[in-house]
Amino acid sequence: MIEKNQISNLVSIDWLHTNMNASNLIILDATINKEVDDTAIRIPNARFFDIKQKFSDTSAPFPSTLPSKDQFEKEAQNLGINKDSIIVVYNDKGIYSSARAWWLFKVFGFKAVAVLDGGLPEWQLNDFHVANYTDDIYSKGNIEIDFKSKLMTNFEGITKFIEDQEAQIIDARSEARFKCLVDEPRAGLRRGTIPNSINLPYNELFEGNTFKSIDQLSIIFSNLEMGKNKRTLVFSCGSGITACILALAATLCNYKNLVVYDGSWTEYGSLIE
Repeated sequence: MIEKNQISNLVSIDWLHTNMNASNLIILDATINKEVDDTAIRIPNARFFDIKQKFSDTSAPFPSTLPSKDQFEKEAQNLGINKDSIIVVYNDKGIYSSARAWWLFKVFGFKAVAVLDGGLPEWQLNDFHVANYTDDIYSKGNIEIDFKSKLMTNFEGITKFIEDQEAQIIDARSEARFKCLVDEPRAGLRRGTIPNSINLPYNELFEGNTFKSIDQLSIIFSNLEMGKNKRTLVFSCGSGITACILALAATLCNYKNLVVYDGSWTEYGSLIE
């Protein structure tokens, strides 16, 4: 059994391999738009964390919108997650949507969750065993939700952060998208940038599949052109996925008062006149 003080926000594949058989460990595969059938590959015993359909508000006009408290609690319980569970979440692209799943658990008050550094690609590069998905049935979990609403913001909130002298908005999109040099990948969405935001492309944080060292990440953040009086960091991207990668990296560097703009540029670019 793993104690909660033994888990950090980021764990290595070696750590996971060593602790695979812990009784309270739950491994979540948060790969986006994955077809889960008997040909799909997973880390052994991983459970599919369906961001797009089960852990988003599918009735919302924008993609990957934060689910309700009741929806998150129900779907997490359906995955067999308990109050004493230790969660490790990964995806099939190194670190990508796994950070979104990690942030969702933080938003809903569950702290014992970590991202697998390097994800499935790093796991396979080290020749660790993988398995196919099967029709698993889980006993209903007893996880309870404690919604931390200040960790997410919406269109109304971001308009206030734009004017807040103590807040810095950081955009995780590529430099070309941030500078409006290329079209947005979402059809019909205008090019643009949130006022008073600066750019930190999320892929600059990686060395191969894994994060750069904490020292390197700290230098990247310290080199950003933002004033020392910025008490709150607000992360944005295209639709609220890669913003969470910046939030994870900032957490590793011990930054506090972090917020993710849930709708990000997809929402802001659609709603501004």
